[in-house]
Amino acid sequence: MKNSQILFLVLCLTTAACTPKKEVETIDTHQVVTPLLRDTTYSSEYVADIQSVKYVEVRSKVKGYIEKIYVDEGQSVKKGQLLFTLSPLEFEKELQKADAVYKNAIADLKAAEVELTNVRRLLEKNIVSKAELAVTKAKVDALKADVEEALANKEQVALQLSFSRIKAPYDGIINRIPNKVGSLIAEGDMLTSISDNRDVFAYFNLSEIDYLNYITAGEQEAKTVSLKLANNVLYGYEGKIEMIESEFDRSTGNIAFRARFPNPDAILKHGASGKIVVNKELKNALQIPQKSTFEIQDKLYVFVVNQEGVLQQRNIIPKMRFPDFYVVESGLSKDEKILFEGAETMRDGNKIHAVSVDLAEVMLSSSKD
Repeated sequence: MKNSQILFLVLCLTTAACTPKKEVETIDTHQVVTPLLRDTTYSSEYVADIQSVKYVEVRSKVKGYIEKIYVDEGQSVKKGQLLFTLSPLEFEKELQKADAVYKNAIADLKAAEVELTNVRRLLEKNIVSKAELAVTKAKVDALKADVEEALANKEQVALQLSFSRIKAPYDGIINRIPNKVGSLIAEGDMLTSISDNRDVFAYFNLSEIDYLNYITAGEQEAKTVSLKLANNVLYGYEGKIEMIESEFDRSTGNIAFRARFPNPDAILKHGASGKIVVNKELKNALQIPQKSTFEIQDKLYVFVVNQEGVLQQRNIIPKMRFPDFYVVESGLSKDEKILFEGAETMRDGNKIHAVSVDLAEVMLSSSKD
């Protein structure tokens, strides 16, 4: 009997030793945050074509040889300043001929007017008929027309002579001069171009969506733009949007805008390129950190943490992406808590010990780092 009790005791101890111990469930501590609801600004960039407010190609209105060039490339000129002269000899000869024809027409008219006076006197004495008076009057009228024609021809030749002296249409800078002294210039050939770069236009295009977003912005915000130069340096002066075209380009779906920029330092040149930077503001934007999100099949998710610390996988729709955070369009409210980081190691339904942190302070600290 005593041996049986000892054997039973040994068997119980052995069984207890072989029975596996039940593992104690561990709950990890993780930070959770509440989305930020605040105003934020962002920028959109559009390729821009820069043009002088005043730009003109100076072309010859007549044919001739360049006799003299009075300016140099890159030189500043004033309105009315003489730039070129074409050989005027041919025009001067034509003007002399036209003047001679004009004077001859005047002489013929005067002689006919004297004849008309005499015919009237003879008619009063019944020496000539009324028909002869009418013929003489018609002759005078024809000669008057000849005088007017000769005068118009003289003025036309004089105008062509003036075209041989090419002057600046306004204040500006002389650009390339492709033809030199002695070159034969045909009518319409370009002699140079003049740019007035004190102000410049920047032309850029917006899509229909961007256009609609633009016109719903505040007036001051919508009209003020910046310019990023070709070397990615921001231009030192802001511009103002002055014009929007009245229709969309059917081939591109875009609409053209024009902004004016001051150019007191003459940095901007006609034909340059850059990017228009339009700053926009989002009111009451719901923001969450990018590190709180993860993607599954091109969809964006976060882990929402309930009051018991259980993770619930939630699909969210982003409105805009920034370097460190998303602006949420839908799928999340401002009062819900989400897992701050470590989402890639978690699963739907996991339980955590949630520690709330201030998202504004965390984002500020991250930006300083």
